[in-house]
Amino acid sequence: MTKKIILIITISMLFFGCSKEPEILNPEMPRTYLTQASFDELPSWEEENYEEAISSFVNSCQSIRTKKIYSELCLKAEEPQDAKAFLENEFNVYKIASSDATDEGLLTGYYEPSLRGSLVKKEPFIYPIYNEPNDLISVDLSSIYPDLKDYRLRGRIEGKKLVPYLTRAQMKEGIIDAEVICYTDSKVDLFFLEVQGSGRVNLENGASIFIGFSNQNGHKYSSIGKYLINIGEIPQEDISLQSIRAWFKLHPHRVDEVLHHNESVVYFKEKKHAASGSLGVILTPERSVAVDRNFIPLGSMLFLDAKINKKNVSRVVMAEDTGGAIKGAIRADMFFGSSEEAQINAGELKSPLKLWIFLPKGKE
Repeated sequence: MTKKIILIITISMLFFGCSKEPEILNPEMPRTYLTQASFDELPSWEEENYEEAISSFVNSCQSIRTKKIYSELCLKAEEPQDAKAFLENEFNVYKIASSDATDEGLLTGYYEPSLRGSLVKKEPFIYPIYNEPNDLISVDLSSIYPDLKDYRLRGRIEGKKLVPYLTRAQMKEGIIDAEVICYTDSKVDLFFLEVQGSGRVNLENGASIFIGFSNQNGHKYSSIGKYLINIGEIPQEDISLQSIRAWFKLHPHRVDEVLHHNESVVYFKEKKHAASGSLGVILTPERSVAVDRNFIPLGSMLFLDAKINKKNVSRVVMAEDTGGAIKGAIRADMFFGSSEEAQINAGELKSPLKLWIFLPKGKE
């Protein structure tokens, strides 16, 4: 079968039936390549749980973004049918490659953490989980600079100037103008809550509250794992969520040093249900992934091939979330759920990744 290469800068242009010619919206943005493929080329396609794949698609179709991409297919997927035939008859499949034609990227994992907490500040619950600060300004530049539609300028007003918002090291209760949702007993657990983006807090009175991403202070995310590698504390081959936690336990006096390396801070809001991503739908363990929406639009149906727990895993997933550390065309972060096993799997996952995208026939 002859393959054609489709060079695109904004994949959504391709989705919505616009011009097939490459359009450079931002010359600095790396290019995303799609190579037409077939379902027979998908690893272990015959072993896929097609009904489960369709179920995750229908769940994602609750969002406007997914409906905009797949339109009538969202309704059609709800009807009783041969799930495998539906996928093969209604979609074309394309392999994703990076600008240098590399077709291999990276898969990591994340989970919904559980913290202990209290609605009032008292020992040991002394670390506040903040709502979005009242004085945090978010500027949407797209009305003036359309090329910057996926970016926000954040800061606070000092006099007549917009200045950078407080870093992690500068942020102290009483200085930051933000309401406290609750207090937790571990600044390390709170930090990893920020990294995951959402979670639940089990209160001392027996109740639980769900919290999710609200905003961010505008500072660039910096990996504390890379920091620990660079200063020679943990070998690169041993870095994981578990090894970082173990290091913190052995070096409690250096917790602030390491955490402050990441000046980025996430603020939260209360939610009515368990983890939901940037798409706004409840995430499905091992079927929901976070992507870089500069390359892959939220709501896209993808197919990934990677190794999880040393086993080959090939399946349909939905692009339902984003993350500060998720950068590039062949890059995904898989959601594992909220169990102890989910935390272990997410913390240890770092696998070579191959990625495909499903497009509705007639709209490519």
